[in-house]
Order: sequence, then structure tokens, then C-alpha cells
Amino acid sequence: MIGEFNRSVLLTYLGACCSVIGMGLCMLGSLKYAVVCMIVAGICDLFDGVIARKCKRGEAAQQFGIQIDSLTDMISFVAFPVVMGMRMMQTLGWGAWIVLSLYTLAGIIRLAWYNVHTASEQSVHYFAGLPVTYIALILPVCYLFWGYMSEPAFGVMTGGVFLVVALLFVLKVKICKPRGIWYAVFGLLAVALIVLSIWIGV
Repeated sequence: MIGEFNRSVLLTYLGACCSVIGMGLCMLGSLKYAVVCMIVAGICDLFDGVIARKCKRGEAAQQFGIQIDSLTDMISFVAFPVVMGMRMMQTLGWGAWIVLSLYTLAGIIRLAWYNVHTASEQSVHYFAGLPVTYIALILPVCYLFWGYMSEPAFGVMTGGVFLVVALLFVLKVKICKPRGIWYAVFGLLAVALIVLSIWIGV
């Protein structure tokens, strides 16, 4: 079989599977559980690097893991949010398609730029631009407002969020990398968002 198979990529594979399930749930109209899948995919991405660094791997396995992580990011944090965005912004009509097209382009550019420059230009303390993974927290927070706004207003707000996030993907702003206690903070925030999404989600 082709590929490199070791435990360092298992969490990445789990995140990809959660995203595919989440897209299916979106299409079936079960959005709150799709949101849960997105958050779980974000958790997988947050910790897969930690696990990978603890695994002994050869050069081929390391390079394979990098490519798998990037391809999974494209599925989980570009394609999946677009599918969810179509449902969340359905009242915008063609406006939603334009917004999500711009978001997709920004996500592709972000991931390609990061792959090319990650070794030569990335700081050990900061990301240059917002990582695509952060949409796994931002979009669920946006979703929590759905039941408290009219659908047209919610669609406009969501469109604005997508545009701002897309801009942050490609701007060279410094974003602190999570370290130490921040892994626990993001993990607890993710759990809280899962509970809230199931409890008050529509």
C-alpha cells in the first residue's frame, strides 16, 4: 500500500472524517451536529502536531505527515465551512456564493503560502496571518446567534464574518501561536462551544 502509516497521522485522519460527516449533516439539515463535527476537527488539528512531535518518524514520514495535514486543512477548514456557509447564508442568494468564493480563494492562497514559506519565514512564536484552523472556533460562535436574529440579518452577519476571516488569512498580521496553557484554554473553549451548540442550536 502507498503512504506512510503510523500513529502520528491518526488524529489528522480523524479530523478529515469528522469534516466529511459534518458536510453530510449540513446537507441533511442537522446543522448543530455539523457544528460539533467542525469543532472536533479543530481539536484534532490543534493536537495532531503535538502528537506528531512525540512520535519517532523518518524523513519520508515527516514529509508525508506535512502534506496530509495541509490537505486535511483544505477539507476541514476551507471546504467544510463553505458547505456550512451556504446553509447559514441562504437568504443572501448570489451574495453568499460571492462571499464563499472569496473565502475559498483566500484559504487556498493561505495554505499554499504557508506550505512554501513555513520553514524559511515562519516565526517560532507567531503565525503570519490567521491560520485556517481558527474558523473552527469562529464559525461555531457565529452559529450561536442564529436563534436570536432574523435569518436575513444573520446571513449578513455571517457573510461579514467570512469576509473578515478571509482577509485575515492573507494579511501579514502577527497571530500568537498557542503554547503551554493555551492548548488547555482552546480545548475548554471547544468543549463549551460543543455544549452550547447542542443546547441552544437550531
